[in-house]
Amino acid sequence: MVKVTLKGSYVVKPLKPTPIHRLGLSPIDQIKSWTTETVYFYRPNGQPNFFSAETMKTALSQALVEFYPLAGRIEKDKDGGLELNCNEKGALFVEAESDSCIDDLSNFMPTPELSKLVPYANYNGTQINEWPPLAVQITFFRCGGICLGMGISHVVADGAASMLFITTWAQMARSNIVDPELTPFLDRAVLHPRVQNEEDTPKFDHIEYKRPPMLVGQVDEMEEQKKETTVAVLKLSSDQVELLKRVANEGREKNGNVDNREYSRYESLAGHIWRCASKARGLVNDQETKVQVSVDCRRRLRPAFPANYFGNATFPTTPMAKAGDLISKPLSYAAGKIRESIKRMTDEYVRSAIDFLGSYRDLSRFRLGARYWCPNLAITSWVGLSLYTADFGWGQPFHMGPATVRPDGKAFLVSAENGGIIIYLRLQTEHVVKFKELLYQGL
Repeated sequence: MVKVTLKGSYVVKPLKPTPIHRLGLSPIDQIKSWTTETVYFYRPNGQPNFFSAETMKTALSQALVEFYPLAGRIEKDKDGGLELNCNEKGALFVEAESDSCIDDLSNFMPTPELSKLVPYANYNGTQINEWPPLAVQITFFRCGGICLGMGISHVVADGAASMLFITTWAQMARSNIVDPELTPFLDRAVLHPRVQNEEDTPKFDHIEYKRPPMLVGQVDEMEEQKKETTVAVLKLSSDQVELLKRVANEGREKNGNVDNREYSRYESLAGHIWRCASKARGLVNDQETKVQVSVDCRRRLRPAFPANYFGNATFPTTPMAKAGDLISKPLSYAAGKIRESIKRMTDEYVRSAIDFLGSYRDLSRFRLGARYWCPNLAITSWVGLSLYTADFGWGQPFHMGPATVRPDGKAFLVSAENGGIIIYLRLQTEHVVKFKELLYQGL
């Protein structure tokens, strides 16, 4: 049991006056899950004032000058949609301490114990404007190490945007100087819809926003939601990931793939997870199963978005297949399904998706992160993000990962040392052991 004691709680506001205005959120902003919670762990390096709270707070106030939307509040507009009130109310900064050691956190499993290291934000109530989009906590452990826990509203920023902010904050703490390339691009009008009502018809049929398949014989997901779930933390070495990639590409042409590019490590691993989960869950052959994959569309849109776009530019795509095909056919089949779905995300398709979402007044029905249970999955990859740029002057974190993983079927992929990948996956408890066996089979 890890005991965490609160030492202080502060509101950190931008160091200088920032624009006061309401920032319209794009449709893709509005359907994201409320919060992404992450933890960064650092070991002491003998330097004085290791993770000085005053240094961190001062640097945060400086970073919030450029990233001032994070000092605002999410509110509902007159139509019930979400908007960001940039009002300088500030971010939450918490200091805490623990009489435990970092090594007591076995495998950094995303459990309620780990979530104590991130400030809790309740967006489930009616007063959502009471919670800041950014809340951070520094916890000092008995061993001298620290955890930086961060909760950033996914409505405000996706993974790439969040890393842009964290990198800026870290640079401020190290040197008070920030690379101009990190200045955020804040105009969200570039992702506003072209159609305004449900009678208008987008160009494509957007299966990614339709209700996922249910288990054969069930009329809703209620029974599946009641079942006990467990998070598994599984590590694959670089050699194991490369082996999966080779296996996936062995059957690439046999499965009718005319794309000359090899399947990527992500496509191969995501396909492997999809197959293993389908088998571990005992899905019948004709059971349809859907996997949600997030695609960063910054470089896919035309004209391409700047890399420093601060908002949500990741869109879901959802390959679907029958469990019998996934299990009986080679890995190249599952990887190919994911490849086809990712290739679909062109400028034309993404613009149509924005139009589709923009035609609805109430977008809460499409909120991602709470719609995938057995027999489905949602796999988010952080492998391409620069997760270890969070050096505040006392060295890089030795571990970074999610503080929470939910619901059933949710997975995160995070870079590990030496090119490996860590899988964080929540499944129904009865399926976890079988999934582990299948994941490593042949590797």
